[in-house]
Amino acid sequence: MVSAPSDNSNRAWEPNPHRLAKPRLDPGFGKWLNAGTMDLPDAIARFLSKPGAEETTPFGPEVLVYKVGGKMFALTMPDEFPARINLKCDPDRSVILRDEYDAVTPGYHMNKRHWNTVVLDGSLPAKLVRELIDHSYDLVHASLPKAKRLTGN
Repeated sequence: MVSAPSDNSNRAWEPNPHRLAKPRLDPGFGKWLNAGTMDLPDAIARFLSKPGAEETTPFGPEVLVYKVGGKMFALTMPDEFPARINLKCDPDRSVILRDEYDAVTPGYHMNKRHWNTVVLDGSLPAKLVRELIDHSYDLVHASLPKAKRLTGN
């Protein structure tokens, strides 16, 4: 709650802008400033927690690519700010997500029908980002030949 100044001056009171501001995400302290969002290290940890997931650098050291069974399900360029991740997505769902969230756009340098770029700027709930990572992994994993699905490699 914002309170008026305690003195009896004639000046109009103004709300504290820091109290009304949207929670912000600081790259080093995101968990403390806005526990409901996901930062890039959290996303990478989620990628690597998937069975059979591996981090590769086929496009050079500036692009991290996450694969399962030799097929890409996520990528990021960790030096970008704000952080961005590309994730595979069902085409119909992609359209809905892009309409609903400014931080979800057609996949940068990807097939825009099947890939989204997700900006980790603090505007998306962590639960949604985790679900989109899981969805991307599941789509790619399900497309693998049965032998690769069983081994995860």
